[in-house]
Amino acid sequence: MKTQTLINTASELVAADKGLLAMDESTPTCNKRFAALGIPQTEEMRRDYREMIVTTPGLSAGISGVILYDETMRQKTKAGASFVQVLVDAGIIPGIKVDTGAKDMATHPGEKITEGLDGLRERLIEYHEMGARFAKWRAVFAIGEDTPSQSCIEANAQDLARYAALCQEVGLVPVVEPEVLMEGSHTLEKCSAVTEEVLQEVFAQLYAQRVMLEGILLKPNLVLPGKSCLQQANANEVADATVTCLLQAVPAAVPGVAFLSGGQSAELASLRLNAMNIRFKSRLPWELAFSFARAIQQPALEIWAGQLANAAAAQQALLHRVRCNQAARRGEYNDSYEQS
Repeated sequence: MKTQTLINTASELVAADKGLLAMDESTPTCNKRFAALGIPQTEEMRRDYREMIVTTPGLSAGISGVILYDETMRQKTKAGASFVQVLVDAGIIPGIKVDTGAKDMATHPGEKITEGLDGLRERLIEYHEMGARFAKWRAVFAIGEDTPSQSCIEANAQDLARYAALCQEVGLVPVVEPEVLMEGSHTLEKCSAVTEEVLQEVFAQLYAQRVMLEGILLKPNLVLPGKSCLQQANANEVADATVTCLLQAVPAAVPGVAFLSGGQSAELASLRLNAMNIRFKSRLPWELAFSFARAIQQPALEIWAGQLANAAAAQQALLHRVRCNQAARRGEYNDSYEQS
């Protein structure tokens, strides 16, 4: 294990008010988003879209690392440069999504187990040789009347820990993503209780697998009421609930917490990250950063719409969202950013 390299990489990923850009959508997910906007669902069109993102001028000013998908990891620009090399040349750390998706958990209706451990060591070695320096694995937990079950929590936590250990073995920083989903009518308090239970089990399993916490990042959900809950929460209430929950479950050795956006609007994701940093930043042992996908990409995707002529405008929209989230990391985000 390259201990100091892992520590340095993890720290660099959450340094200087920067965050991660998650452009690791699977092919079916990317095609679904293209279809909604009338964009042809072809490999070439996906390549064009991703080239537009990775070649955005000035992206490294606010993005420390980019999470890629296997297809994207192997793609090149029209000029023949690999996307990985484009990112490295820009001063951005390449990462890779390595799970193979959440599948139905046997005998547990409504629950999922993430797959991808088979052959993972060999895949991680290949990705490291291709230039990746960190990886990501996502587990999902739905809140319902009887979910998540203890067995679902334990099984996914064990797999996250086994993945993390394999990553560190080959020199990749593991981004550990246990996501409690927003769907449902659950309250803020229920989400907090479930999130804390999930995180405590995840860290118990990380300890059991001898994962070095200084060389990981945590990518959790915000603590939120379910989308269909009648009582929603304002940004300060979300900030208080989220940070209080994290303080109960996340060890101080972890260098950074990079929140997922999880279906929040771009503006809400920035607003809530901002509230946490205003209220707590100076009192926390870990950095509060972002690892957003749609909350950064969606405005740019809608502008690009599959047209090369729209690429420059789409890149400006992408940079705008990055700057908003940088400001949120400093606790300086406000309405004026959306009007600029």
